[in-house]
Amino acid sequence: MIRLLFIAVGYCFGCIQTSFFYGKKQGLDIREHGSGNAGSTNALRVMGKKAGIIVFIGDMGKLILAVLLMLLLFKSRGPEYVLLIKLYTGLGVVLGHDFPFYMDFKGGKGVASTAALIILLDWRMAIVGLALFFGIALLNGIVSLASCVTLTSELILFTVLVLTGKLACGIMPVWEALLVFAFIVALSLLRHTENIKRLFRGEEKPLKIK
Repeated sequence: MIRLLFIAVGYCFGCIQTSFFYGKKQGLDIREHGSGNAGSTNALRVMGKKAGIIVFIGDMGKLILAVLLMLLLFKSRGPEYVLLIKLYTGLGVVLGHDFPFYMDFKGGKGVASTAALIILLDWRMAIVGLALFFGIALLNGIVSLASCVTLTSELILFTVLVLTGKLACGIMPVWEALLVFAFIVALSLLRHTENIKRLFRGEEKPLKIK
């Protein structure tokens, strides 16, 4: 039951669609421009650098705030609950971001929010993720490739850290921690299905900033 609570609270935070509200402030619906995706990359493409940065920070911030709130409210449970709180609240935020109820369940791809979760999970994962993402993105400008490679690598690293005991699971069984994080990563990869198809066809284009 407590897991469902964390997911529900996370979902509410995730539904705060930064790109959608920022776009409305600028007089446009982000879903009707660019790729039609309500995420930071499309905001960057359609509305420029400032919008991209604001949306990215907003999408990361809502996950961080949700997780910190749950950690604060349930701190009496002790450190054994920390990973469980982070993973299930993070899952809720990503679900809310990807499938906001008031936008016909059509949101973003969850990369920025997942990145925030990774930062909160482990500093080693954060360093590897930042190096991979910006290394690939700066090399060829293809954000989808950078996102997919980074997320896949983070899943592998998370698995290694958990299985070797470098990342404590607390009350969570190892299999559960791996399953939840794998689901979060898989969800983002599935949201990139069309991008992946274009990558294999050699048709995915580098990001052009407005």
